[in-house]
Amino acid sequence: MKSLLSVLLCSFLLACSSVIPTKPGSAGLTFIHLNDTYRVGAVEDGNAGGFGRVVTIVRDLQAQGKDVRILHGGDFLYPSLESSLWQGEQMIEAFNFMDAIAPLYAVAGNHEFDPRTPESLIKAVRASEFDWLGDNYEFATGDDAVDSALKSAFTFEHNDKTIGIFSITAHAEHGGNDRAYVPIDKNYLAIAEKIITEFESKGVDAIIGLTHLYMWQDVELARLRAQHPKFVFIVGGHDHEPEFSAFSNSSAAVMKGASNARVIWKIELDFDATGLPVIDTGRLDLDENIAVDPEYLVLETKWRNRLLEIFPFIESRVGTAAVALDGREVAVRTVESNWGNFITDQMRKAFGKPDADLAFINGGTLRIDDMIEGDILFEDIARTFGFSSYLRITTVTGAEFKQIMQAGYRGKGGTQGYFPQFAGFRVCVDRSRNEGDRIVSLQVPNDDGWSEIIADKEYSLVVPDFLYGGGDGYQVPKDRPVSRPGSELIYLVLDAVLDAQAAGQEVGATVEPENRRYHELREGKQPCFL
Repeated sequence: MKSLLSVLLCSFLLACSSVIPTKPGSAGLTFIHLNDTYRVGAVEDGNAGGFGRVVTIVRDLQAQGKDVRILHGGDFLYPSLESSLWQGEQMIEAFNFMDAIAPLYAVAGNHEFDPRTPESLIKAVRASEFDWLGDNYEFATGDDAVDSALKSAFTFEHNDKTIGIFSITAHAEHGGNDRAYVPIDKNYLAIAEKIITEFESKGVDAIIGLTHLYMWQDVELARLRAQHPKFVFIVGGHDHEPEFSAFSNSSAAVMKGASNARVIWKIELDFDATGLPVIDTGRLDLDENIAVDPEYLVLETKWRNRLLEIFPFIESRVGTAAVALDGREVAVRTVESNWGNFITDQMRKAFGKPDADLAFINGGTLRIDDMIEGDILFEDIARTFGFSSYLRITTVTGAEFKQIMQAGYRGKGGTQGYFPQFAGFRVCVDRSRNEGDRIVSLQVPNDDGWSEIIADKEYSLVVPDFLYGGGDGYQVPKDRPVSRPGSELIYLVLDAVLDAQAAGQEVGATVEPENRRYHELREGKQPCFL
């Protein structure tokens, strides 16, 4: 962590230079957007993202005379190591800190509703000083003050202009959580248009969307601009890497940042000569060149110290990485990751000898969003698993398994929480094919190398209980013997690292191009596995 002196120096230099150029003639209203944030601090050894850098950016804009509003696209209460201890209390304090500097408006994401009962949400909303927004969902916790705190068809004033925000979150069919205390309507388009029309009838000057949906769903909503010219942009979450769709006469702009505020967006709102809203957008990469706000650093340090009080051993070394292990979300949700390989290799061993034939996990289970290099700390293991991941072992036929795995390659690619990390097989995917038919080849090892999985042969399979139950769209057959939820993955991985350390061995290996587990055809032109 940087010393306080260096932080103050960087803040001074930042204030003396224009990090973000002012647009001539701007109305002075600037939005800062972030989404899918799970820590009060930064990632990548403190060198990327973090709310402390967001605060620095906001203060700099305010020094330029901007009226700044912070927008958050959901997913912040859960999951994280800290939230498993404090039920998101640390995140609420961080949001309140930012809201005191510039008004913060947040839409709920699916992870706000991870607990099956409403107590954590009640506590979080009661403690919130920022605004919770929602138009396609309600709070039905039974606490009247909390349930009435959710604001729909939200507007605010800037100078002589009224700005309207509609807010949409994901239904269970699209990666949301199905909870009785938060009923969610999946008719996103109809609800968005209803709110937009309501805004227009009230004379709202500019309309924006704040969502927690997949990018393709945001793009569909953005097309409402063709009939509603005051609708200018959508900012959202749910996707964890930067996304952008351009502003035009027929479509609002769409923007998403990277998880943990590694990449955020700046949107300047202005009005043309006819009174219609226009925008100027910019992507901001928050790295070590942007200082952490020194006042925010006090908050961040407080929560770090509280964590160390509970887990004084969290910074203890438990092993050594043979190579850099890639746990970043851009890896585990998109491509084959060597950290994912190590983890799924342990899954095959979870139920004793012989090893299970096959194992896989959804990339969204792996939450560290960081590289692990050199010393492996207990904290690296703890942060990797944001959820309890109890494992099951069952059997499937080769044909069934190939069909199960099709769920991992649906959609248009990009970072997706359902993208699998796996062991015991290799797969070749052609994304130009129709969904459900994208696996060109799925091979298992044999004495001579590799061969296609045998359709009518039974194979043993280890998966987390979440996936066995149908999570992330994986449909594992339920008509054959299966174990109870057994070994918890976090301890399985920790034991493997400790065992290697005791034997004087390092863990992990580079993903070699010639030995990849995951292969993706480029326009279907080259053969698989080459």
